Amino acid sequence: MRRLYFLIPDVDSAKTIVDELLLARVEERHMHIAAADHHALTEAHLPEAGLLQESDFVPAVERGVAIGGATGILAGVAAVALPGVGLALGGGAILGIGLAGAGVGAWLSSMIGISAPSTRLKEFESAIEKGSLLMMVDVPKVRVDEITDLVKKHHPEAEVEGTEPVIPAFP
Repeated sequence: MRRLYFLIPDVDSAKTIVDELLLARVEERHMHIAAADHHALTEAHLPEAGLLQESDFVPAVERGVAIGGATGILAGVAAVALPGVGLALGGGAILGIGLAGAGVGAWLSSMIGISAPSTRLKEFESAIEKGSLLMMVDVPKVRVDEITDLVKKHHPEAEVEGTEPVIPAFP
């Protein structure tokens, strides 16, 4: 999946784009809109960006798994390699400690990431504060050009702000 970013000037344009994307078979759960006025999104029945889109949760979990797993593997190797520890540990212990480290790293970093604003959305903060809406659309890689062209063709007022390379499947 790829995440497309569009800056949209008003709620009416956003509503029209959402309807067109629905007709193009993009599910509503793959559309997220960030705005300064959340009440206007609710009134217009637009898909509002949630905590996963507006925070650094996913990147934080990815970093936590990597750092925690690496630390766990190093701790496992150290436990096996240290003479006189009194433990008979094998290769399975290294894997187990590595997995435990990855789990603890993911858990701890997710708590930090969920409370931190998204670093990707920081570049759009000023536009959002001025009243623009940021629409994020998650589409398969093969549909990126199709969806971008659809929005550009029917809505010249919408600014295409780029594509985020990879979106995990779980949010």
